[in-house]
Amino acid sequence: MTAVAPSASVRVPFWDNARFVSVTLVVIGHAIQRLTADSNNALVLYLFIYAFHMPAFAIISGYFSKASPPTTRRMRKVLTDILLPYVIMETIWTLVQFLVEGKQEFNPTNPSWTLWFLLALGIFRLVLPYLVLVKQPLLWALLLSVMVGYFSNVDSTFSLSRAIGILPFFVLGWQARQWGLFERMLDLGRSIWAWRAGAVAVLGAWLVVVIVGIDQWREIDLRFWFFYDDSYQVLGEGEWWAGFVRLGLIALAVLLSAAFFLLLPRSMTWITGMGQATMYVYLLHSFILYPLREAGVLRGEHSSAVWLVGMVFASIAISILLTAPLVRRVFRPVIEPKPRWLFVRTDDDRSGASKVDPTGSRRD
Repeated sequence: MTAVAPSASVRVPFWDNARFVSVTLVVIGHAIQRLTADSNNALVLYLFIYAFHMPAFAIISGYFSKASPPTTRRMRKVLTDILLPYVIMETIWTLVQFLVEGKQEFNPTNPSWTLWFLLALGIFRLVLPYLVLVKQPLLWALLLSVMVGYFSNVDSTFSLSRAIGILPFFVLGWQARQWGLFERMLDLGRSIWAWRAGAVAVLGAWLVVVIVGIDQWREIDLRFWFFYDDSYQVLGEGEWWAGFVRLGLIALAVLLSAAFFLLLPRSMTWITGMGQATMYVYLLHSFILYPLREAGVLRGEHSSAVWLVGMVFASIAISILLTAPLVRRVFRPVIEPKPRWLFVRTDDDRSGASKVDPTGSRRD
């Protein structure tokens, strides 16, 4: 029997908590990336996070997505909430790179840094109504993810390879809502503590695996497998069985994501309100980290454990800062553009701003 998902008008603190923690993990991963070249401690934390943080983000996005035939309003939202912010941010990045690096190239087909996820969300929203028309859409998404790695001509142009690579997590999020999985988790009552103990054991076991095998993971460049971007040939594993490696990593990501969700607070906390501004954090944090990454500060003697801990705390501070009302007010025209002048009026037009961003966050 299919469980009925709660009404979209009901605010569930769990999801805002999940969004904020997920996007903070994204910031931490980007902040410590340069440290991983010279620090095993940084690489341990990096691999621990990257094994599940973007899959978890994709699951959240899929949970709040609709698979019904798109209305005119929903098609407009793909343009205003995803494609238009992408073009704006890509233009800004081109200008920044020209001023700082002298790079003279505007190529919107090749997303800059974090912008790949916006295009991936656009692709997800477009294909989901078609994908659910076939039986076992999750199985098909999984097959597509594994098979795309065998084709070197499917690359990062328009984020296509990465979008197909993480498609199973997005579809899993949508499917989980149909099954009522998260509703059951939120209704566990006191037994949640037993489940959380298991979640701690799962995440702890993964941490031990990363620590014990860190030299091997560095040698085979395991971190690139977690990007779901390059083909198996580019990753150095062109053998026929390479697809089973991705399949195993997908299974690992689902297990770790489940453990991650179980550990999140289900009630209102001090971070709950910040979960409504995750796209601001996601799209703006890279501009804060860019000077540090490009200046070469996070290398050599600056790759110590002290710098690692400092960058983690700095990342948390950045996430909090970028959810501030002032930041949202200033950057709203960029992150949430509303060009009503761009569209013709139709019968299903409604007044008022959009209530949900690409990741499902409700807006003020």
